[in-house]
Amino acid sequence: MRDVPREHQDAAQWSPLDSDGWYAARNATSALRDVLTVAGMQKDFPYLRADLNAFGHGLIELGRVSPATAERLAELLRLALTSGTDSSNEGRETPEPRTRED
Repeated sequence: MRDVPREHQDAAQWSPLDSDGWYAARNATSALRDVLTVAGMQKDFPYLRADLNAFGHGLIELGRVSPATAERLAELLRLALTSGTDSSNEGRETPEPRTRED
């Protein structure tokens, strides 16, 4: 049904699988799962899944995680932001990690 133009679809027959938001969320979830696996954290996020909100916007559900897991993930993100090895950041200033007061 993805190849059927939207103006010909009845709202009662709409499916999340027909939306771009679903595929974006699914692809982002797969990418995040790959990174977490490389970091050895795949078992820390057993409920990682793609979803859509009521407006059809894709989102990633991480599920409940322990404080230790959240701290480890935060540290990995800080390292990624400060490493500057990402080629997509070339020519851009690396943002400073935000604190709770920001």
